[in-house]
Amino acid sequence: MEKILNYIGGELIEPLNNAWLDNYDPSHAEVYSILPDSDYNDVELAYKAAQSAFPIWSGMSIKQRSKILRKISELIEEKNDELAAAESKDQGKPYWLSKNGEIPRAKQNMHFFATAIEHFSTEAHSMGDFAINYTLRQPIGVVGTISPWNLPLYLFTWKIAPALAAGNTVVAKPSEVTPFTAFLFSKICIEAGLPAGVLNIVHGLGPKVGAAITSHKGIK
Repeated sequence: MEKILNYIGGELIEPLNNAWLDNYDPSHAEVYSILPDSDYNDVELAYKAAQSAFPIWSGMSIKQRSKILRKISELIEEKNDELAAAESKDQGKPYWLSKNGEIPRAKQNMHFFATAIEHFSTEAHSMGDFAINYTLRQPIGVVGTISPWNLPLYLFTWKIAPALAAGNTVVAKPSEVTPFTAFLFSKICIEAGLPAGVLNIVHGLGPKVGAAITSHKGIK
């Protein structure tokens, strides 16, 4: 039985409490993998990793950030069949729908924001002889994201892609009902060379992991 792992500080690790949840194949109502039943301590570990990585990632050139995110996009496309099969098994949806719809959309999410940051504009307007108002787009630090079960990888990447592109680091919680493609995405990030701690994925339940993310004073 396959074991889904947390992705914290650039590594795939077990939950600190060594507690696990069953992950079901809904088409057969059978457990086919287990995932971490993480808690506040895992979120805190992820936060510290993200906090440490923030100066590196936010200080990286837009060109280099874009290159890494585009590599993630390319790897999603290369592994489309594998990701589609995992999504279908994890959620019970038709394979053709995952292969032709959701996984390509996840790839597009990463690609869109990877390239958008190279072509942004800024707004400015004059206030007569008094001042000029202008807009700066700057990263705000460690960002928390929580994604649902119905479009697992598509909505997972929809949340993290703009946050990462802007230079933020992320603590992300995928749905505990459909965690498998987020786990495979962890491996893609490692393969793409995403610096350790830039993205941290903590698996588990809403009242434990989700609540720890939303109540954490250091997570935006």
